[in-house]
Amino acid sequence: MKSILWFRRDLRITDSAILSYAKDEVLPIFIFDKNILSKLSFDDKRVTFIYQSVLKLKEQLKSLGLDLAIFYGTPTEVFTNLKTKAFDEVLVSVDFDDYAKKRDKEISQIIPLKRFTDCFILNPKNHLKKDDTPYKVFTPFYKALHEIWQSDKIEEYETSKSLKKIEFDYDYIPSLQDMGFEKQELVDFLNKSADELILDFEDKIDEYKDARDLFYKNGTSNLAVHLRFGLISPRELFNKIKKLKATSDQKEFYIRELFWREFYNYILFHNPKSEFENYNKIEVNWSQNEDDFLAWCEGNTGVPLIDAAMREFNKTGTMHNRLRMIVSSYLTKNLLIDWKKGEEYFASKLLDYEASSNIGSWQWAASTGADAVPYFRIFNPYLQSAKFDKQALFIKSVIPQLKDVNPKQIHTENGVQSDIFLAYPKQKVSIEFSRKRAIEEFKRANNEKN
Repeated sequence: MKSILWFRRDLRITDSAILSYAKDEVLPIFIFDKNILSKLSFDDKRVTFIYQSVLKLKEQLKSLGLDLAIFYGTPTEVFTNLKTKAFDEVLVSVDFDDYAKKRDKEISQIIPLKRFTDCFILNPKNHLKKDDTPYKVFTPFYKALHEIWQSDKIEEYETSKSLKKIEFDYDYIPSLQDMGFEKQELVDFLNKSADELILDFEDKIDEYKDARDLFYKNGTSNLAVHLRFGLISPRELFNKIKKLKATSDQKEFYIRELFWREFYNYILFHNPKSEFENYNKIEVNWSQNEDDFLAWCEGNTGVPLIDAAMREFNKTGTMHNRLRMIVSSYLTKNLLIDWKKGEEYFASKLLDYEASSNIGSWQWAASTGADAVPYFRIFNPYLQSAKFDKQALFIKSVIPQLKDVNPKQIHTENGVQSDIFLAYPKQKVSIEFSRKRAIEEFKRANNEKN
């Protein structure tokens, strides 16, 4: 047996399906995919992080007596060349977004693909309701999985002991510059391993349930990027969280969040069109105001919390989960702009961008998705900033212009605009007016009568 082990978003040697199921001679590879990279800006921080992670994977594979061949090109080009080497199969961890499915179908026509569900705990096709239809609501989906999340451990893959390294040119490593990118400075937590971040998280997990909502405080695990690119598997993460010294309530709350990730992947698998259209099929008359959209992107909406969140996002590629909900609600409800525009903008910058979670979360906020927020529940960004950042610490840390402003003024609509010395941008729209407008439009879209 002569196999290619195609690492993609499973950049690790522990709990690896392809390293477990492989036999005999293997060629581990990673492709810097031109189809994906060509759409990214030269300063995309994710490319620096992935590049560093791929080099670490290469060293880890060497510790197993293997190595990693690194390519820069399109998958079609790479596998067309590899086909001449008489490989029997390609082992991969499967993804369910549109590009991934089209890519894998194309490659399977060159060399047979053997697919494994390794980026998620669940194989989405195996978990159905009693009537053999997929779940549409998270809570029953989650409850039906109680045997998994109540367990102390999920079985992990063991690396095969019979792997032999194929002779190949493993020395070629394209530089970031070769691929049209510049090395970027990463936020501190990205320079830590998943195990180091879990150790850090153990000190704060007992406050996680409440602290995760305080966007001025680093109360989360910071593991989303590592999970997204597979530096740790969801099974490993589950098992290590279960072992932490913390109350079962806090650990279970965190694990429930892991299963939201599973749910959104599950929804995308069973409803692939939801990547491009409203899951619930309603037709919303979205605003086409490009000035409003640009102001949201740049953090110039006139709402301090929205502006701070977006400016910080543009700078770091990160955003607190509650802030993601607030800014997406503001875009889709207050500005009444199509969630797909926001989803696309997040996709261009979000360090932990994952198609299924991003699409699912945006459709949740827009009240167009599976188990979405009711359309009449619209976040008021001023109430949110007052509740979860009473002293406006986060806002002031991002917008120095407001550092000496009374927090109550920041948490009051048009409060900062009332100070003629601040010259802060005017609000794009009144919160109350835009809330009523959104409710009326969604009533119409849902065929509801007044």
